[in-house]
Amino acid sequence: MGLSRFFPELISAVAVFLLILHSPSMCLGIRTFPNNNGGLTDSGFNDHFGFSEAPDYRNGVECPSITSSSGDPSLVHVAMTLDSEYLGLNGGVLRHASCPEHIFFHFIAGEFDPTSPRVLTRIVRSVFPSLTFKLYVFREDAVINLISSSIRPALENPLNYARNYLGDIIDPSVKRVIYLDSDLVLVDDISKLWEVKISEGKIIGAPEYCHANFTKYFTDSFWSDPVLNRVFGSRKPCYFNTGVMVMDLEKWREGHFRNKIENWMELQRKNRIYELGSLPPFLLVFGGNVEPIDHRWNQHGLGGDNVAGSCRGLHPGPVSLLHWSGKGKPWVRLDERKPCPLDYLWEPYDLYKGKGQVQHHQRQEQHLVLPSNLGVTKLPLSISIVNTLKIEVDLPLSLSRH
Repeated sequence: MGLSRFFPELISAVAVFLLILHSPSMCLGIRTFPNNNGGLTDSGFNDHFGFSEAPDYRNGVECPSITSSSGDPSLVHVAMTLDSEYLGLNGGVLRHASCPEHIFFHFIAGEFDPTSPRVLTRIVRSVFPSLTFKLYVFREDAVINLISSSIRPALENPLNYARNYLGDIIDPSVKRVIYLDSDLVLVDDISKLWEVKISEGKIIGAPEYCHANFTKYFTDSFWSDPVLNRVFGSRKPCYFNTGVMVMDLEKWREGHFRNKIENWMELQRKNRIYELGSLPPFLLVFGGNVEPIDHRWNQHGLGGDNVAGSCRGLHPGPVSLLHWSGKGKPWVRLDERKPCPLDYLWEPYDLYKGKGQVQHHQRQEQHLVLPSNLGVTKLPLSISIVNTLKIEVDLPLSLSRH
């Protein structure tokens, strides 16, 4: 596959760099614990599971002091899911953070995952030694009987529905959280996203896409039902992607929004009103009442659609987060030697040692003539201009495993 064929997409890729450069019924909590890897050093443990160790991210002198409590108001809380098939730990969150030690990760693993929670915890600790986190085990039987078939089997994974239960899973002392899907790369300071204000009467914030055809997310039987099609009332719903959300957990718990989502899932089991997985119930409950967040925080759809997973380019505008939502995943396409141009932006974040190296060597040096209208006003620390034609990329790291 010739690079010249995808020259516009490659230019977009370069532009990205220049622009950024408990409820007991729901889960069990597993905290980090002292190093005791059953005779294996951290290095040996990483080698055993095939991962490299990430840099040790620390706060600068300008960062305020923090306590060891997850309830410290200065912390930025981030929730993500983990499983043994794909361990997505976004080191970009840490690398681009102004105060990385202020980020507290809440990782959610499925109870039926073949890799034990203790082993998952040890992997995370050994790969990201400076990470502050807690691992929760999501009791999948809480949702498994509510899941209906979808257009893509991967969307039926119970772990996709863990976001519905964050108010129950995460410690009650945590009042607010950023939920992130695992198939994304954050390339900006997450504290900017954390500072988004959620208005009175709203529970979540997310980038909205009001130009999208909202009707396609529900079946004809939904829109033809005289009761169901009035569910939005005076609201004007827009599509939003649930892979990036700022959530007010205090309001979520008070409003019993988990139950409201479950009610729609129960109706779906009886009368099929949508074809996708965990997204439509969120649209039904929150559509038209979402705190709008700048589109730069979710450049989604890079994985193509839910059927073909074809290559896609970036949406117009600045980029703070790249999201491979859709069928095509960058780590799969790279390993199959069938990458899309933007998949190369993922590769430097991948700490899995078993990944293919061909693309890395092919992409170490690219000679591109940059257009003069990129509007670059700031260069990140992770990229340097060597001369007017050559760009050398030294990206932050994260962890992935297929």
